[in-house]
Amino acid sequence: MSTQREPVMARASARHILVKDKAQCENLKKEIEGGRDFAAVAREHSTCPSGKQGGDLGEFGRGQMVPEFDQVVFSGDLNTVHGPVQTQFGYHLLEVTSRKD
Repeated sequence: MSTQREPVMARASARHILVKDKAQCENLKKEIEGGRDFAAVAREHSTCPSGKQGGDLGEFGRGQMVPEFDQVVFSGDLNTVHGPVQTQFGYHLLEVTSRKD
């Protein structure tokens, strides 16, 4: 019987806002930094279906999202709005809400 523990895969929870252009993304970031609620902005502007849930993506593991997304989610500060982050889908604002390494 082995006493070695299986390695635990890093997990994170995040929410995001996806828009088509960088300028809109930057403007939305300013609104959130100015006090607007992230979830409300996501519901109003995000083109991703997650926008209906305030941008909530739930919990996921490293490698489940595109590399640009993973890099921010698994290294960026918690509860901070990051972005614009460009991916093949458009421009994202990301907020990492929890992370377990």
